[in-house]
Amino acid sequence: MKNIHVLDCTLRDGGRIINCAFPDTEIKDISVRLARAKIDIVEVGFLRDWRKVKYEGNSTFFTNVDQIRPFIDKRQKGTMFVAFIDYGMFDFESLTPYDGTSIDGIRFGFTKKDYTEHCDDILKCIERIKNLGYKLFIQGVNSLNYSDKELLELVELVNRAKPYSFGIVDTYGAMYADDVERIYRLIDHNMDPDICINFHSHNNYQLSFSFAQEVIKLSRGIRNVIIDSTLSGMGKVAGNLNTELLVDYLVRKKNYDYEFDEILDLIDDYIVPYSLNYRWGYSIPAMMAGIYQSHPNNIIYLTEKFRLETKDISSLLSMLSPDLRQRYDYDLIEKLYMEYISDKVDDTDTVKQLQEIIEGREVFIMAPGNTLNTCRRKIENYLKKHHPIVISVNFVSEYKDSICFFGNQKRYNKTLEQHKGHKVIISSNVKCKEENTVIVNYHSLINRGYKYFENSTIMLLYLLKRLNPRKITIAGFDGFRTDADKNYTDITFQNERHISEFGQLNEEITEMFEKFVETMSGKCEVNLITPSIYNKTA
Repeated sequence: MKNIHVLDCTLRDGGRIINCAFPDTEIKDISVRLARAKIDIVEVGFLRDWRKVKYEGNSTFFTNVDQIRPFIDKRQKGTMFVAFIDYGMFDFESLTPYDGTSIDGIRFGFTKKDYTEHCDDILKCIERIKNLGYKLFIQGVNSLNYSDKELLELVELVNRAKPYSFGIVDTYGAMYADDVERIYRLIDHNMDPDICINFHSHNNYQLSFSFAQEVIKLSRGIRNVIIDSTLSGMGKVAGNLNTELLVDYLVRKKNYDYEFDEILDLIDDYIVPYSLNYRWGYSIPAMMAGIYQSHPNNIIYLTEKFRLETKDISSLLSMLSPDLRQRYDYDLIEKLYMEYISDKVDDTDTVKQLQEIIEGREVFIMAPGNTLNTCRRKIENYLKKHHPIVISVNFVSEYKDSICFFGNQKRYNKTLEQHKGHKVIISSNVKCKEENTVIVNYHSLINRGYKYFENSTIMLLYLLKRLNPRKITIAGFDGFRTDADKNYTDITFQNERHISEFGQLNEEITEMFEKFVETMSGKCEVNLITPSIYNKTA
């Protein structure tokens, strides 16, 4: 039995790159010829709320199923026609019963946030679609956003609803092969075998075609699987899986009987002209959208509005919370952009100068923990024996020729009078009050994937990664202890306002430190010589 079914969503997801503004003649011809090519399911467009969208033709943003009827050739047997509804963007009271003259099915998509906050209403929408006679396709948007437990709970809902299909949706093109396999196996093992698995990917990592083959393999010829694709991969930013690649694979490797030449003719007639004016496909910004699971509109806005370099796009996306990345708010992005450029500096020459001092040498970091006091003799003996370059963090060391690094404005201001005779390095978020201070780009020293990304010792480690030392030895990197009299070498640093957050703070710093050590493995030896919460091998 042929268990793989191709769903072409060119007129819906592919059309988003042109705001779905296809001429009526194209909508008709693409729909009819996809059916002629024996494509199993053709998605004709969106269904939107008539109170918010005015349908005037030449668009695949429809507001009722009657508007879709002229674009469907029901004489072509074997092809199903569907439309897509996003939760909260359609008036379900306007949905008329299935009568066999328009679409056959409705794909209904909702986010995890929608599901969490409006589960009862979503169930009502699902029930209405089924009760009106349409085939129901449930699309849980952004499958990666669900934990395994949450996904299993959603599968339980799906089993009760008994839809035609349930989707694995790589909304932001962020999946890797292990994600696809894990999610597929979890759903396949727990979902009613009569329900199709529908796989929808985006090509941010150039993996869509590979994923399609993986899903086909995982199905083992048993589970009915629907795979979404668009002609020539048409779609916003990275685009989608190419229909022609999927069809060719199924024809030549699995003996399916799609009309491949018809697909190629459609691409020549309609998609190639669009590709001359609109760009889609893999790019570094598209990769960044995948990494940060960002809405493609954010990438387009940052690229076109500000003409940013890719690393700047990455930094700006990291400034948004995961929830905000998945939406688009141009005013917020503009505000963050202004904040970003106020802190950004070009430190290329500065880094080269620091490399001349540090490259190939041992660096001894003095973090401001209390073990600088309790292990003072051990530290002094080490410095006398090894003669490393000493860099203190957020304070001025008593050791001659030591360098001071500041990633914190308050610590910098408090020690201004002590800076004389020391080389001072600050990150660009610290406002400089002295001449001859070395300034490095703040945004290159942080990882906004963490809540507590501004730990100054971690920031210094990220800087040293760029300076290529031979060895890094660290003292005073103690960690935050709720049961200690003092966390710092200097009592004026002591601040217990955030004591309730120490647990999470330590966990995040441990993870950042371990990843840094792993990254430097084989290039630079990293050692802690004083007791530390972050030393898991001690």
